[in-house]
Amino acid sequence: MKVLVTGGAGFIGSHVVDKLVDNGYDVVVVDNLSKGKRENVNKNATLIVADIRDENKMREIFNEYKFDYVFHLAAQASVSVSVKNPVEDANVNIVGSLNLIKLSIDLDVKKFIFSSTGGAIYGDDVDIYPTPEAICPKPISPYGIAKFSVENYLRFAKHEFGLNYTVLRYANVYGPRQNPFGEAGVVAIFVSRMLKGENVTINGDGEYIRDYVYVEDVANANLRAVKARSGLEINIGTSVETSVNQLFGYLKKIIKYEKDPIYGPPRKGDIRKSVLCYTKALEELRWKPTVDIEKGLRLTVEWFKRNFKA
Repeated sequence: MKVLVTGGAGFIGSHVVDKLVDNGYDVVVVDNLSKGKRENVNKNATLIVADIRDENKMREIFNEYKFDYVFHLAAQASVSVSVKNPVEDANVNIVGSLNLIKLSIDLDVKKFIFSSTGGAIYGDDVDIYPTPEAICPKPISPYGIAKFSVENYLRFAKHEFGLNYTVLRYANVYGPRQNPFGEAGVVAIFVSRMLKGENVTINGDGEYIRDYVYVEDVANANLRAVKARSGLEINIGTSVETSVNQLFGYLKKIIKYEKDPIYGPPRKGDIRKSVLCYTKALEELRWKPTVDIEKGLRLTVEWFKRNFKA
């Protein structure tokens, strides 16, 4: 089976590529390497450096490789960047995705697996935790709005053109290969700074609640989505609440970091609490998280120690 993984040189995408290669799939990676790294790409996958917004180039690629499945992970993935520049966010996350959806329809792709967000899609107006998929999304950031828009375009594509799809709504993904620089995930930033003995800044009061899911578990969910029923939105999380202060405490203990955090202003666009119910994933994908937060953080710290020198 020939599959396309967009964003396959990135943090989550490269783990999905590894999982697909290990399971016998013939994988082509499309990545513009704006955030991804060549060294992340499995040596048994084909890397094409291209941008999903380049419709002509993407059509050439689709025509040449005749993909059976598309795993779409390429994205502008920062909430704070989306708040600062919603037009750029929409160009990548909506227009780029529409290019892929159209090509998947035109060239008879069997299934489109879309990496969406559970962390940013439901918004702050939620009264059920862990939050199930039945809760109507009310995203409060351009990033979340864009992801929900693509979900709706996929629903349209299935209704009008018969495109099969599965949407995976991720909680806060962390683990090896996460970039600690720029607009990165909090785990990667904290680990990098702690290992260097630098100060760690917590945005806001540290009581923002998140659901942290290990990247290897997310890759497994993508693999299982190939055989899932079409037209589903599925949360991929752990249902475990962890505050930023708790996260800091776990890492401080693992790394033996001696400083206290510095508290700064909250980030615009951040929701107060996000915890996902994964019952639907268990029912539809036979998936559940296998790596708890403390084990996952230890594995992540070990990887950073091997790959980033203080």
